[in-house]
Amino acid sequence: MKFSAPRGTKDILPEEAARWQWLEAQFREQCRLYGFQEIRTPLFEETELFARSTGEETEIVTKQMYTFTDRGGRSLTLRPEGTPGVVRAYLQSGMADKGGVQRLFYFGPFFRYERPQAGRFRQFHQAGVEVFGTDGPQMDAEVIALLLDFLKSLGIEGAVLKINSTGCKVCREAYREALRKALAPVLDQLCEWCQERYKGNTLRILDEKRPSCRALFGDLPSILDYLDEGCKEHFAGLRAQLDLLKIPYEIDPKIVRGLDYYTRTVFEVSQPGIGAQDALGGGGRYDNMVEEFGGKPTPAVGWAAGVDRILGALFDQKKNKDVEEFLLQIRRHHAYSLSPKVFIVNIGLEARRYILPLLNALHNAQISAIDDPLGRSPKTQMKEAAQRNCRWAVIIGENESRQGIVKLHDMESGSESDINRDNLAQELRKRLAEEKKATTE
Repeated sequence: MKFSAPRGTKDILPEEAARWQWLEAQFREQCRLYGFQEIRTPLFEETELFARSTGEETEIVTKQMYTFTDRGGRSLTLRPEGTPGVVRAYLQSGMADKGGVQRLFYFGPFFRYERPQAGRFRQFHQAGVEVFGTDGPQMDAEVIALLLDFLKSLGIEGAVLKINSTGCKVCREAYREALRKALAPVLDQLCEWCQERYKGNTLRILDEKRPSCRALFGDLPSILDYLDEGCKEHFAGLRAQLDLLKIPYEIDPKIVRGLDYYTRTVFEVSQPGIGAQDALGGGGRYDNMVEEFGGKPTPAVGWAAGVDRILGALFDQKKNKDVEEFLLQIRRHHAYSLSPKVFIVNIGLEARRYILPLLNALHNAQISAIDDPLGRSPKTQMKEAAQRNCRWAVIIGENESRQGIVKLHDMESGSESDINRDNLAQELRKRLAEEKKATTE
């Protein structure tokens, strides 16, 4: 019997895993620079956690959650997003009682039952940040800058930032009534989900992507015309902070994000030209959630970025440029690359006696190395060393065995040099240090 990966999931094989580890390393480095600390929450939570925070009428809750009942009769759900679990942990751990500003980041898999398509999976991966304890627009701009710096560190070019304000509970209610009034004449022509949104959280109609529905919207009122003075001031402050940072942006009143908990600032970063699913990441402010979960009133802001989609956008962007060279750099120079630095090419039975001691010496020197345990031809072994993108091949045959040396073959330049067998690890560490110095200068 043959098995396949479940629909909407995929295997991340060794070649691709190096790209993922490289991306995660870039994300972690940007979070370190901004003073964020990592948090890891469970893959599943109580179902009510998501229903209450995300919104019982949202499409995520009504159609997309993987929910099950455990043996104790508890309703649990595989996490469809990161923020509710982080808020729960923030309160349960006592972190909220410490006061001050808490900066947190996470990286991992999430689950939604959606129709699989390019850039959208049922098990997907997100990198995200959450900040608790400050309500000023400066932090909104700071987390946006972090997201853009992360994308820039990967080589993403041409990303577009769009911002909006969804106001607060007071001004949002006035806008909701204006929106309902504007949509009432075409309500019976809208799709079933738009009609459901009309009854519940009407603002989420602005998230509708179907061209048939959007054509009926006409000239809808803008939420920016309904903001109260406090929300207007906050949005103006965000724009001022982005201007100070020289971050270009577009104001898009139709951005509301598909979650009920957002207040004031919302934003998205998209990559034009990669298809219908062009949003790489987004987020906003959620100043009420901590209080709704039983904590003290605590302002908060954060974002999540789709790892699968970012990698797709990045390599699609480089497809017609230098993708092979780009991949080569990742494999050879990324600290977490799965490509070994050294491949030991052994020729003859006598040479086999020295393989394990050589491997052991290299591993103890923190140098990744492998050999060919099948004893294939030298040509085949060198071919595998090239396929695995090894930096050096260490060749040891009958003559080398008798002389106590190895031939060190540079896989980039093709040059060879004889090295004392006992000094191999020391010589390679010296060369690695020289290469590292050259790349940082």
